[in-house]
Amino acid sequence: MLIARTVAKETIRYEDVPEPVLAPGHALVRVHNVTLCGTDLHIWEDDYPAGLPVIQGHEFAGIVEAIGTNGAGIRTGDRVAVSPMVYCGQCRPCRMGRFNVCENIGCIGCYSDGALVELVSVPVEKLCLVPDGVDLDLAALAEPASIAMQAVNRGRPSAGETALVLGSGPIGLLAALYLTDLGVRVVCADTEPDRLELAAKFGAVDTFQVDPRTEFPGAAQAARLDALTDLAGPELVIEATGVPSSLENAVRLVASAGRVVQVGISARMASIPVNAIPFKEIDLLGSRNSLNLIPAGLELLARHRDQARALVTHRFGFDSLQQAFELMRSRTEPVGKIVVDMPASSAACETDTPAFTGAKA
Repeated sequence: MLIARTVAKETIRYEDVPEPVLAPGHALVRVHNVTLCGTDLHIWEDDYPAGLPVIQGHEFAGIVEAIGTNGAGIRTGDRVAVSPMVYCGQCRPCRMGRFNVCENIGCIGCYSDGALVELVSVPVEKLCLVPDGVDLDLAALAEPASIAMQAVNRGRPSAGETALVLGSGPIGLLAALYLTDLGVRVVCADTEPDRLELAAKFGAVDTFQVDPRTEFPGAAQAARLDALTDLAGPELVIEATGVPSSLENAVRLVASAGRVVQVGISARMASIPVNAIPFKEIDLLGSRNSLNLIPAGLELLARHRDQARALVTHRFGFDSLQQAFELMRSRTEPVGKIVVDMPASSAACETDTPAFTGAKA
């Protein structure tokens, strides 16, 4: 079979290797679609802790081609998304049920070889059945959906509250979608107007364009936020950019006794007045991965297929991965989710959108 291995910085090598052998407790999945995210870009740029070489691809879906013992209700021919997270089950977080922050955490396609292959072997317990009516290219989005849902759940939202989502990339948009489902009023902020147009379709009742050169929110934006929150500020803020100033804004704007959830990732330093946390008695929470929420993510996508489809801005064939990563890095045009159509997908012709190499969706 053909695989794509990232062997060095910004270098992908295609190799012909033997297909994996079916092992007990595992399934062989014919990969149909892989979606790319910022983590994939960091790995390709050799700016990721696990290092290279590695076969990338951690957001993926396909069809079960063979299954070993202990099928757990999964059968040959089933359409599945795959949960890529690997955890030890023995460390303190795992024993607490917080395996999403396992001390020995791994991830298929990040810390170990992943889905940019024609056929992949994965443990059966990692397989999640795709609901009817959800195409496999959208099913690959269940992993980012699960991350967004974990962040929302960490914030303990209640119907009738107002939430501010900072960042309208895929995670922020999916968080807005889930919050809206839960009966929360959502306000989205981003620097890009095209993303804010999309946020309105994901349930945002108002959107704010951020100018990085000036204080956020501006006077008119602050008045609108005050009107939505009875001058108290949003009860919940989801920070989905990883930009230090955005976390600073989150702490400053959140209501007293409110919650701030940091899901955006960055190694940069933020500057927060220490007294802002005790004076307002806010909960400052981190969020990473998810607690096996990919099935719930699939259901979210099933309920909102039009919005899920709107996340996909570009498609590339398996033979055009280099161009896909170069587009992600250059940002010469708006990029949401990039779908990689694997050979099995092209052969099946099962997606709504034609799989043209390098085409916009």
